[in-house]
Amino acid sequence: MERDAPAERDAGGAFDAVAVGSEIQRRLGMRTSRDEPLARFTTMRVGGPADLYAAARNQFELRGIVKLARTRAIPYTLLGRGSDVVIADAGVRGLLIHVRAEGHEIVEDRLVAEAGLPMAKAATITAEAGLAGLEFGLAIPGNVGGAVWANAGAHGSDVAAVLETALVLAADGSEARLDPAGLGLAYRDSRLKHPAPGEPAEVVLAATFRLVPDETAAVRARLEEIRRWRREHQPLGIPSAGSVFRNPSSGPSAGALIDGCGLKGHRIGGAVVADRHANWILNDRGGTAADVRRLAEHVRATVEGATGVRLAFEVVFLGDWSGWVEDGAP
Repeated sequence: MERDAPAERDAGGAFDAVAVGSEIQRRLGMRTSRDEPLARFTTMRVGGPADLYAAARNQFELRGIVKLARTRAIPYTLLGRGSDVVIADAGVRGLLIHVRAEGHEIVEDRLVAEAGLPMAKAATITAEAGLAGLEFGLAIPGNVGGAVWANAGAHGSDVAAVLETALVLAADGSEARLDPAGLGLAYRDSRLKHPAPGEPAEVVLAATFRLVPDETAAVRARLEEIRRWRREHQPLGIPSAGSVFRNPSSGPSAGALIDGCGLKGHRIGGAVVADRHANWILNDRGGTAADVRRLAEHVRATVEGATGVRLAFEVVFLGDWSGWVEDGAP
């Protein structure tokens, strides 16, 4: 490998988006853009720009750009489907890598999928192939990599129940295929969420799901039942990030606790607690990321004050929140 002068900083020590973008183009052939607005890439539809943006559209590009960023000490952030995040109004500093690698194949009773394949698409692909087990993915708005990272689940199942292995890029650049135990999958958690101090987080490149043959009509019927349930119980069609809080390990669900505090319909700016599902915050009036976070923090403080339960966030507050302060909340 040729050895160049570091390209990630300009003469003043700031992140040099021009130099980094040029190096990514030269080494990997990937297009980049500066000051790319990110709100359109998230389901909450909030968030400022990325200093530098690049979309990895296959596993080769994803592997290459992460390795390049690590080698050159370029600050980077990964973004999948943007379904479980609230990006700061100030945006994301450094390089934003958008995981758009959607390659996939059916091999006997397995789905082999790159990290960027949407889970909903994985559910329909496998249904058409007469394979059961990923129906719950229809209710997961994220992609395969994010679903493995969070051990996403719904409708009585989760990733751990069907994942055979995930191909993971380790902090040292090596790759390994890890099973659910090796990934430390637990309720909405994995070891991927907890990198060693000072080390970059491991990155999911692809995953293999082991499924069960079934009649296509039967799998389709289960998918339709999930669609019906979602229409009846979730506020679809309005910008949101899905469930804001994780359910406590025991006792009432997060939604029940929030509802019990009379918070449905409570609003800060353009963000409001959903009437249909209290654990969802909707951006129904063109709100800001600050509106969403202030409302989420208010909900958490209210529930803790009334019940003693401190809810843990399921959503991730991504990007530059350094200038954010919890003001304006009631």
